[in-house]
Amino acid sequence: MKRRKFFKITGFSLLVLFFAGLIARLLKTKSGNYAPYFSKLNQSLKKYKKANPFLLIDLDVLDENLLELKKLIPTNKSFRVVVKSLPSIELLNYIMQKVSTKKLMIFNQSFLTQISKYSDTTIDILFGKPMPIKAVNYYYDTLVVENGFHASKQVQWLVDTEKRINEYINFAKQNNIKLLLNIEIDVGLHRGGFSTLESLRKSLQIISKNKEHVTFSGFMGYDAHIVKVPSVLLSREKGYQNMCDFYNACKNLVKNDFQELWNDNLTFNGAGSPTLGLHNQPSSPLNDISAGSFAVMPTDFDIDTLEQFKPASFIATPILKEYNNTNLPSIESLSNILNVWDPNMQNSYYIFGGSWMANYYQPEGISGNAIFGKSTNQVMINASNETKLDVGDYVFLRPHQSEFVFLQFGEVLAIRNAKIVNNWSLLNI
Repeated sequence: MKRRKFFKITGFSLLVLFFAGLIARLLKTKSGNYAPYFSKLNQSLKKYKKANPFLLIDLDVLDENLLELKKLIPTNKSFRVVVKSLPSIELLNYIMQKVSTKKLMIFNQSFLTQISKYSDTTIDILFGKPMPIKAVNYYYDTLVVENGFHASKQVQWLVDTEKRINEYINFAKQNNIKLLLNIEIDVGLHRGGFSTLESLRKSLQIISKNKEHVTFSGFMGYDAHIVKVPSVLLSREKGYQNMCDFYNACKNLVKNDFQELWNDNLTFNGAGSPTLGLHNQPSSPLNDISAGSFAVMPTDFDIDTLEQFKPASFIATPILKEYNNTNLPSIESLSNILNVWDPNMQNSYYIFGGSWMANYYQPEGISGNAIFGKSTNQVMINASNETKLDVGDYVFLRPHQSEFVFLQFGEVLAIRNAKIVNNWSLLNI
């Protein structure tokens, strides 16, 4: 055999062996049954009166997260619960009581309508994004209150442009009501709001001239970019300082040039879960801090600034079907080969529902089947023989985020010590 041909064959063989070894390494058997806590939780769910996908909130972990929150919020700042991240009146009431706050941040008219109905005169609501004037009109047209809630005194509407301010003023005039207006400022995220003192000055002048119809209630500046922008583009220290500088400049503009609008009860809101820890510094311009996701810790919030918080929310769904192999449409003849080639396909299961924005979490040995694909009806998952599962067992997933995922379930099951202690309704979108 010629030397050149020999080297070609040998090189090819080595390449095949290399990739075979790499695949074998990548496809090593995933092992792992339920962690003790989830084993208990599985048994609790199997005894429950219903059998369908559930949204779970672990109250023990939630309590720990709320204690961590208290360590972060300075005594001279108030805390405001973000409703979209925790969309259940019972859950909100639980958290508000634990952290001693009456303040909420809302992001849509529907939630405001539902919360207004049951709230008393102590609740303070701030919008987290500007509402179309039609949403304001519909809110007032359909408003029903049972415990004395006074919208004109308890709801701060967020305004982000001169045009929107004028729309709200005209609405107030036409309906003979007074509105609280909180101004959105752009502190670096560039998602909207006033980004220059010149444009802000013009809007403050408009509000000042219409004080019989609207009241200036403060500023809101969201600053998640500080921890999300790569540090090579913007350091956290610089991002935080830029935010402080512009926020303080906006406050000083009101204090110095619009003294008739200034008072000690103005709301200077900001933060959000990612930047909670930044605002316990004396240099923070805020007196009002909003957050919500930290309490339940979906996977999108697994970041270093929230490392002291633990996952408190899970999706649990029962196994409907079990098979001792993985048999896929049109490639049935490859079933045995697949099961040997990838030990994690030795068993297949179909779960109730699927395609949630969530990661498989427990038991540790399970994974989705990318070949079979996604389904909102029944999804195939796989596990090796080392993971023991039966029909009726529950698999657990961690949501990516809470504001959309939670609303896909009819209720929240409150868990304590791995047992179901309550079921709470979810707000309607």
